[in-house]
This record gives sequence, C-alpha cells and structure tokens, in this order.
Amino acid sequence: MMLRRTFLLTVAALARRSAESRLEAVRDSREMQPKPFAPKALYLSSFGLGARSLREPAIRLLQETELNALVIDVKGDRGWIAYPSSVALAQQVGAQKVIPARNADEILRTLKSMGVYLIARIVVFKDNPLALARPSLAVKNSGGSIWRDREHLAWVDPFQPAVWSYNLDIAEEAARKGFDEIQFDYVRFPDARGLVFSRPNNRENRVQAINGFFREARKRLAPHKVFLAGDIFGYVCWNQGDTDIGQQIETIVSDVDYVCPMLYPSGFKYGIPGYRKAAEYPYEIVRFSLDKAFARTQVDKKHFRPWLQAFRDYAFDRRVYGPQEIRTQIRAAEEFGSDGWMVWNPHNVYPSAGFHPKAASGRSPEKAS
Repeated sequence: MMLRRTFLLTVAALARRSAESRLEAVRDSREMQPKPFAPKALYLSSFGLGARSLREPAIRLLQETELNALVIDVKGDRGWIAYPSSVALAQQVGAQKVIPARNADEILRTLKSMGVYLIARIVVFKDNPLALARPSLAVKNSGGSIWRDREHLAWVDPFQPAVWSYNLDIAEEAARKGFDEIQFDYVRFPDARGLVFSRPNNRENRVQAINGFFREARKRLAPHKVFLAGDIFGYVCWNQGDTDIGQQIETIVSDVDYVCPMLYPSGFKYGIPGYRKAAEYPYEIVRFSLDKAFARTQVDKKHFRPWLQAFRDYAFDRRVYGPQEIRTQIRAAEEFGSDGWMVWNPHNVYPSAGFHPKAASGRSPEKAS
C-alpha cells in the first residue's frame, strides 16, 4: 500500500513538473501575444447572436454592468456554424443548413468597437452533420451502426485526424474574424459504454487523443495570436482518472491557456465530499472544485476560468438560480483567484441584478491592442 501511494505521488509530481515546464514554454512563445484579459462573460448561442431580441439585452448588460466579454457559439451542439463559412467541408456535410447569424461580421465589428472580449465556442466531437455525412468518421455501436446520444445526435471519433483538421479550420476562420480566444467544448469521448472507435478505447489512448487535439490546436492557431481554452466536466477537477472521457486535468492544463471547468452545481449529481445536495451549495461547489484543481496541478490560478450556472436546477429540487446564486458563484471564483468567469444560460436570458453596475465595479479593464 505504501509503495502504491509513493508511486502515485511520484506520478503526480512528474505531471506537475511537465505542466509547469510546458506552460513556461508557452509563455516564451507568446511574447507577441495580447496581454491576458480577465473576462466576465455571458454565453450567447448562435441564435442569440443572430436574434436581436436576445442579442440587444446582452449588449445592454455589457454596457451597464461589470460584464466585458461574450462566449459565442461559432459551432454549436448541433454542429451548425453560426455564420456563412468558407470552410468547404462545412458546406459539404450540411453544417450550413441553418445559419442563424448571416450578418455576424457586422455584429462582431460592433462588439469589437465596444471593446468586448470575444470568445468563440466550438463544439468538437459532438457533431451530428459530420458524423452522418461521413460515416467513416462517426462513433459506432458494437454492431457497426452510428451511435447517437440522449438527444439523438451522432458524434465523431476523437482519434480521427480529419475530424481534428475540420474543427481547426473552423477555429482559424473564427480567429480571422476577430475573436480574441478560441474555446473548444466537447473535447472528450462520449460517456457511454460499448462504443467502437478507430483505436482501442482505453485510458491511455483517450488521454493521448484529447491532449493531441489541443497540441495541434495550439500549433494551428499560434499565427493568429489568439488565446486557447478548453471546457472540462466539473468532476474532472475531482476524479483521479480521465473520467472515462479522456479529460485528465494534470495534462490538459499544460496544453491550453485556460482550463474552463463547468462548475454548474446541477451537474454535480453526486455532490462533493460533505455537500451531497450540490444545488444548495453554489459557493462550495465552485470554490472547492477550483481548490481541488489547483492542488492537483500547482499551476498559476489564472489558468482557470470557470463556467457558472444561471439556469434553473434540473438535478435536485428545481430551484431557480437567480441573482443571489449567480453572485455567490462569482464570489467563489474571484476569492479563489481565477482568470475571470463565464455565466451560462441556454436561453441567453440573464438577470441584471446578478452583476455589479459598471459604476460600482469601476472601469472595466482594457485589453492591450
């Protein structure tokens, strides 16, 4: 037992040392990058970007409160790209079947002129159009048919280089449009059993695939001078393994500028130690999860930026997460020392009372030009 504990501690120490050395190399290679910026962000779907009724209230909040950033769906959960894209494969597979924001260029220019920090969210391996149009790239059931998730959407195989290339083409296009940061979501394997991929589905292979994608993303995006972020499950902060989806926090942290754990209390259906009913403890879920992530990685706390909950609970008692709950989560993130925070509501509706008025918070920090 003592030998096993010593071995695990040694592995953890080596992982931290590797992360620190690689992050130092990243800093050295990014001397010409814009200075880091601490986003206080709202999520806006591609439909929210295109619909004035959702976009304008978000812009008002940016003008009137401490908020200074938007996370915008460039390629969302259904695989559609928000605006007219020049990526040939996107047109071929039907990712342009629905284009919610045809005037996106004009909107993005307006937001940039306001000094808004723009984050492009790109959903990677959950991709129904690509999987159906290119079955050779799809995740399969054991019988060989295309697997679909609870939303009846197909996914693509994280081992496939063609899948990586397609998403990085989309990311480069977003960078050229003026986004300051590229944030990849669903960079993981499906959390289902018995699926078939092009390589054996074991922990080592999964982790290599996820880390490999992020490393390739850094290489492809380096000329564009954008920051790179990766969304992870909240429980990844706690689980010692890869949560069976390829997300190992000790290795991911060395491949991106910002790790973005999704710390929605409703997502912690088993709670955390000492706090079983997670929805009742928004501060503890956010703060202790970030503390755990830091303890495991020992990197600068500014490498973490959490997602926070601004939607009704769905896992415990259906309570509304309103201004007080939002503020409590923000306090937890700020007291931890994270690089800002991001607030998620799938309907893109946010209560202004959850955020400090701009006059109370002082002038929003400015980005370097």
